[in-house]
Amino acid sequence: MAALHVKGALVPTQEDICLKFDANPLPCAEDDKVGIAIETLGKLPINAVRHKPENGTCGWYIWCGEEFSEDPDFFKPLHVGHIQKYLPEIEPYLSLPTGYKFLIAGDYEDVWYEPEISSM
Repeated sequence: MAALHVKGALVPTQEDICLKFDANPLPCAEDDKVGIAIETLGKLPINAVRHKPENGTCGWYIWCGEEFSEDPDFFKPLHVGHIQKYLPEIEPYLSLPTGYKFLIAGDYEDVWYEPEISSM
């Protein structure tokens, strides 16, 4: 996958991000679903956690801002193929495997692995 250019900036590929964090890639299919808190779009930071893929989901749960909700309706399903429309800046992170989390805001990036998530 070639590097992308967004607003004049070079954006890393999913492969670049996995190499950077020494992670074995687990790509998402375009028709897999993510859980996304649509109502939080536009807030910073962008947060994400990847659980085990199952039942047509890729395991990613994504929300924006500092507030997280336990409300069962907080996350809505969205096909991976539509992420580019809503949050193009997270696309490079989507091949990080189960157990990874990230938080991004502009040039700030924090990516880490939590093994206990992989065993859930």
